[in-house]
Amino acid sequence: MNLKSILAAACLAVATPAAAQGPGEAVIPNFDRAIPNIPGKSLVAVVVDYSPGGASAAHTHAKSAFIFGYVVSGAIETQVEGEPVRTVRAGESFYENPGSRHVVSRNVSSTEPAKLLAVFVVDTNDRVLTTPDH
Repeated sequence: MNLKSILAAACLAVATPAAAQGPGEAVIPNFDRAIPNIPGKSLVAVVVDYSPGGASAAHTHAKSAFIFGYVVSGAIETQVEGEPVRTVRAGESFYENPGSRHVVSRNVSSTEPAKLLAVFVVDTNDRVLTTPDH
């Protein structure tokens, strides 16, 4: 197994448990790297592909995770607990503070897909980035 294969397998192992998979949603690991000038912190990115009408299950993020979300295509409705629901369109971004409970994350369209890039700045030891509500 070459280094590239090992890194790809490691990214899948790390990011897959972090996904709060919902109907019509696919979470794809994109990047995972320790931040060399910030000891104990890592940058982790995932792409969330929403099919038409797709949604994420309600979930809570790691207590150390600051999240930057960028809508690549389509429009996504998002709501963090205690904040209003908002629609974020392609080219727009939003953030979530550490430990946020994400109660709404869904594709606004019932006919077109949507894509979100979620970038986490997180404690390197926090390997479970997202925990679905029960």
